[in-house]
Amino acid sequence: MPHNGSMVEYEYRVMVFGRDTRRGDIRRELTEHAEYGHWELHRTRIYIGGVTRTWLRRKIIRAHRAS
Repeated sequence: MPHNGSMVEYEYRVMVFGRDTRRGDIRRELTEHAEYGHWELHRTRIYIGGVTRTWLRRKIIRAHRAS
């Protein structure tokens, strides 16, 4: 099947929050990135010791050249 260039590409941002960061503060930070930076939540991991690592992603929109 030929590739028609419709494959979606994403850029990622990793945010790390220490164990002392309150859940409300994490939520507020992620909400700001979603509203103003057009990021969406991709994955969240909470590690032993309480460190939270969150991956955000957003689509890369590429303009096609006019020939």
